[in-house]
Amino acid sequence: MASFVSTHLLLQLVLIISFFHFNLAARRLADTQQPLLFQYHKGPLLTGKISINLIWYGKFKPTQRAIISDFIASLSTSTPTTAQPSVATWWKTTEKYYHLINSKKPSTLQLSLGTQILDENYSLGKSLSNQQIVQLASKGAQKNAINVILTSADVAVEGFCMSKCGTHGSSKGASIQGKSNKFAYIWVGNSETQCPGQCAWPFHQPIYGPQSPPLVAPNNDVGLDGMVINLGSLLAGTTTNPFGNGYFQGPKDAPLEAASACPGVYGKGAYPGYAGDLLVDPTSGASYNANGANGRKYLVPALFDPSTQSCSTLV
Repeated sequence: MASFVSTHLLLQLVLIISFFHFNLAARRLADTQQPLLFQYHKGPLLTGKISINLIWYGKFKPTQRAIISDFIASLSTSTPTTAQPSVATWWKTTEKYYHLINSKKPSTLQLSLGTQILDENYSLGKSLSNQQIVQLASKGAQKNAINVILTSADVAVEGFCMSKCGTHGSSKGASIQGKSNKFAYIWVGNSETQCPGQCAWPFHQPIYGPQSPPLVAPNNDVGLDGMVINLGSLLAGTTTNPFGNGYFQGPKDAPLEAASACPGVYGKGAYPGYAGDLLVDPTSGASYNANGANGRKYLVPALFDPSTQSCSTLV
């Protein structure tokens, strides 16, 4: 069963509620709020060497694909990134979830960029159901992998822009010698033309709530930089709650996970309508909080730190 996780749509709800001065316990933006109490539901977390396979559905420019593939490469500490703060440093927060399960054995999770599959001819059309997303996900390896489906700006997906910016879930793989394994998958859509105010904030004006000027996207692509934010959020949720019985708070069918528990928070001082105090590139004026592979800059979401019971940011 898919876990519908959308950092930006959760943010829109937060903005509306905050506008009317209601208290939202899911966000730790003020010291007076109650801390989140994450629970471990006794299920497995992803471990070992995991390949992240990218399934590109629709038309993407090579430069756009490079933004995502460089982000995946940036997650690993084996990819040298001298500039700090880095994407790899941001990702290390997820190791704390593994430490809580077994304090004597550190996380053995090693993520790497796997294969890339191009489906530029829209094999299933330009309007996809949730079941078709799973169908596309099954094109990737089904063992020791996370299969990521990335849909282009002209592809509509069931629930996209209405209730989600992306999803993660799991499905049974093909049977091999009488055995079938579950595999994890993620879907993220390019919202640039469909709902950038919902799924690409803060690089686009929000639809609801407090209004502030949009920030300059670090890779000069509102849609793809927005996809990076959602992909980062969903990767954190996938590794720490891959099969719906790992770490989360709230109901199983609508859980708050490692990143979705901190919607709209990217730097210290964040509040509804303000992403936080971010770094600014002096040349391009772009806002970011993490350095990545090949000189990239990215904006990554805050992650819930289980050791401090609060949302943790790089800057």
